[in-house]
Amino acid sequence: MLNLIIAFPKIDDAKVIKNVLIRNGYEVDATCTTGAQVIATANDLDGGIVISAYRFTDMFYSDLHNYLPKGFEMLLVASPTKFEDCINNDIVCLGKPIKTQDLLNTIQMMTYNYTRRRRKLREKPKQRTQEEKEIISKAKRLLMDRNNMTEEEAHRYIQKTSMDSGTNIVETAQMILCLM
Repeated sequence: MLNLIIAFPKIDDAKVIKNVLIRNGYEVDATCTTGAQVIATANDLDGGIVISAYRFTDMFYSDLHNYLPKGFEMLLVASPTKFEDCINNDIVCLGKPIKTQDLLNTIQMMTYNYTRRRRKLREKPKQRTQEEKEIISKAKRLLMDRNNMTEEEAHRYIQKTSMDSGTNIVETAQMILCLM
């Protein structure tokens, strides 16, 4: 699920945007008035979008963007004259005064891109360390020697046992080595 944090120095501005988003089916995780509050909230979440003003009492949007944990994107809401300062391509900009439809379309686009990027990361195969590869190889060799299996059969056996037991393949290989 996508996390949304709204950050404006004036709480009333944040509440207006929050109400618009809630009325249109979005869940807002937090409304903040300082950069420090945003960072603290973001550290407790897994990723998402921060809808931010240009300046807070404790920092500018650029500082906030630099301090955000990995997995967060930023939508800067500011006057178009401030966009010249926004040279960072990772930040999406939306001009003031905000039109409801522009805000919703921008959030929808950012949500789509965020979801697509997360899906690609999940689909990317995890790289195993050399030690993990050796454990799996030892378990396969043991199965091949003791049970007269081919390498492919041994690998499938470890995979199936891993899925059936709900453990990852390295843990399953370690269990096979301990049991035999």
